Amino acid sequence: MTPRNIAAIGLTLVSLGLLWPGLTEPVLSISASITLLGKTREVFRQTQSIVESVQNLHRAGNTFVAGLILFFSITVPVIKAALLIAIFAAKQVTTRRRLHTVVNSVSKWAMADVFVVGVFIAFLAAKATDNLDAVTGRGFYFFVAYCLVSNLSFQLLEVPGERTA
Repeated sequence: MTPRNIAAIGLTLVSLGLLWPGLTEPVLSISASITLLGKTREVFRQTQSIVESVQNLHRAGNTFVAGLILFFSITVPVIKAALLIAIFAAKQVTTRRRLHTVVNSVSKWAMADVFVVGVFIAFLAAKATDNLDAVTGRGFYFFVAYCLVSNLSFQLLEVPGERTA
């Protein structure tokens, strides 16, 4: 096994370690306040993780949106990590190449990056108004780290017979 593949295995395991808190820790807290008679009062506060967001959207009848978040932010990353591990475990070169092609295809559907950008845009939009406040939570940073480490692990992966830069 090449040093690049050893690094890719290590980074895949690290990315899985980052994914769990990225999904379960609070991602974003949004609060709204109003000022009446010179006193500012908070009228709304909500803090959610990705998993809580999926559950709350489903309960509220937004099953399609909940399903999209579940699929792109939870299911696809888990499938991608499982396939990366399967590439390392496969004995035959042709199996490794096929799995690598599948992971490459799955990676194109990984909307994790889009999700992170969406949260960041929501954060900036809430900061732009006087009566809304947004604070990114620990889960946001874990999820961003997962995205970066997972993508790096795939970039380092060498499959026999494949040309690397």
